[in-house]
Amino acid sequence: MTDLNKLGQQAKESAYQLGLLDTATKNQLLAKMADALEANTPVILEANAQDLAKSDDYGIKETMKDRLRLTEERIKEMADGIRQVIQLPDPIGEVEKMWKNADGLMIGRQRVPLGVIGIIYESRPNVTTDAASLCFKTGNAVILRGGKEAFYSNQILVKILQDTLVANDFSPYAIQFIDDTSHAIANELMRLTEYLDVLIPRGGAGLIQRVKETATVPVIETGTGNNHVYVDKDAQLQMALDIAVNAKVQRPSVCNAIETLLVHQDVAEFFLPKLAETLDGQVEFRGDERALPFLPNASVATEEDWATEYLDYILAVKVVDSIEEAITHINRYNTKHSEAIVTDNYFASQKFLKEVDAAAVYVNASTRFTDGFVFGFGAEIGISTQKLHARGPMGLPELTSTKYIVYGDGQIRG
Repeated sequence: MTDLNKLGQQAKESAYQLGLLDTATKNQLLAKMADALEANTPVILEANAQDLAKSDDYGIKETMKDRLRLTEERIKEMADGIRQVIQLPDPIGEVEKMWKNADGLMIGRQRVPLGVIGIIYESRPNVTTDAASLCFKTGNAVILRGGKEAFYSNQILVKILQDTLVANDFSPYAIQFIDDTSHAIANELMRLTEYLDVLIPRGGAGLIQRVKETATVPVIETGTGNNHVYVDKDAQLQMALDIAVNAKVQRPSVCNAIETLLVHQDVAEFFLPKLAETLDGQVEFRGDERALPFLPNASVATEEDWATEYLDYILAVKVVDSIEEAITHINRYNTKHSEAIVTDNYFASQKFLKEVDAAAVYVNASTRFTDGFVFGFGAEIGISTQKLHARGPMGLPELTSTKYIVYGDGQIRG
């Protein structure tokens, strides 16, 4: 049985050692990790094949298998994600500002690691290398607990990273993997307050909710993506079609894909038939009563449809009277992840940007761009949908805290 206290103690000791490394040394080790991933591509693919072979036993639908599946190209992307992290500025040790107070003390605020980070996640093996590289660069030890769906993939990825550290005379416990996929061990991790400084869940709505209800460790919540595209009355319809199609079907199993399309009544009769023709046989439509006449074979959308993250080839469609109605609908049903408007009206775009409550809000672009790599953060630890500490794609700065450093020349307080 996994001894979480032992893992926690090892992580805490490694975090201290990791905090002493300079940027150049951390980058050198990360570069060796990236090289090791590519060098071990056949071994990784073999482990991933074991996971895919078991996927039907776990009832994983085809769209979700895409999140699980690794290829040579995806392994190279994982390695390149680490290399991009290397190129980013190291926030650790950065003094954001310095000022002198009335007592003559020089006071500064400096970036420091969080310490030991626990991450609970599902399905996607790339989270393993993303999380490991970001945590390592920011001087944080990490304890990873992936889902059973990607068990063999995650296990071999962590072994490769740990072997790289050992080969370069550094503690392998900076990156640790829990080889127990039971709910009991996950619940224990959520309460490992003696060792974990923060816990980050990354997965479906069920996992996120369970962590929120169970954890006693501080949690940074990464959210599900019930996202929308709103086609305004002043939209270029071909642009809107391209964006809507991309946001729905380019990779429907990920959290930045859309689940609902809102269309202004003035363009619905022109836009929706084109959408139906383009996605015929590929997407199941669920529409409101005004959308149904333009969507052959669509079923009636229910209240549940507006609130559902399908992660599948299903799209809810609603015709709205105004941008105000679209914004009201979005703010009622969205998960505060990613939202988009397609419009040539500047004032409509600014209203949407100002009033929509989400971590990422787009004008004339697909929601699929909400991604740490795309935003220039290298990898990402997740998309935070909360408002405290971190919001949106979480890169290096979001994995740090601060401490105050104070210089004096003998001052005492009277």
